[in-house]
Amino acid sequence: FLIDDRRLGVVIADVSGKGVPAAIFMAVSRSLLKATALASVSPSACLEHVNRLLCPDNDSAMFVTVFYGILHTESGELEFSNGGHNVPYVIGGDRIVPVGQPDGMALGVLGDARYNTSRMSLKAGETLVLYTDGVTEAMDAQNHFFSTPRFEQTLQRLVEQRPVHLLTK
Repeated sequence: FLIDDRRLGVVIADVSGKGVPAAIFMAVSRSLLKATALASVSPSACLEHVNRLLCPDNDSAMFVTVFYGILHTESGELEFSNGGHNVPYVIGGDRIVPVGQPDGMALGVLGDARYNTSRMSLKAGETLVLYTDGVTEAMDAQNHFFSTPRFEQTLQRLVEQRPVHLLTK
C-alpha cells in the first residue's frame, strides 16, 4: 500500500491457528497495522504499537508473525522490521541476500516486546521475495518438507528472472 507518493508499505504476515477465529485475528491485525503505518511511523514503532493493541484480551493466545517494510521508491532504500516472520530474500543479478533476521517476537504474545528497524538498499532489477512458512513446510508425496535450503536453491535458479516471470514459474 502507498504511504505517500514516495513510500510504499510492504507487508507479509501469517496468523497462528485456523478457521474463523484466525481469520478475525488476521483482519484485526491487518487493519491495525495499515492504520498505524499510514501515520508515518518507523517499521519498529509500527510493530510495537500494533503489538500493544493486540495483546490485551487475547484470550485465545493467537499471534501473528509480520515482516513490515517501507520502500523509498526514489532511492531504493528499504526500512524494515521483522516480528518473527520468515526472512525474505533479495534476488537479482547473481545474488541471493537474506533480508535481516527474524529477530522480533511475533505480535500478540508479549505486550512490551521491542522491535528493531533495519535498512538495506534495493538495486534496479532486484526482487524482494516474501513468503510464509507454508512454502518451506509444504510436503511432497513422501512427506518431505520443501525446506529452506530447497527454497534457497530454487531462488538461485530464478535469480536472473524478472518478477513477472517469477510468478509464472
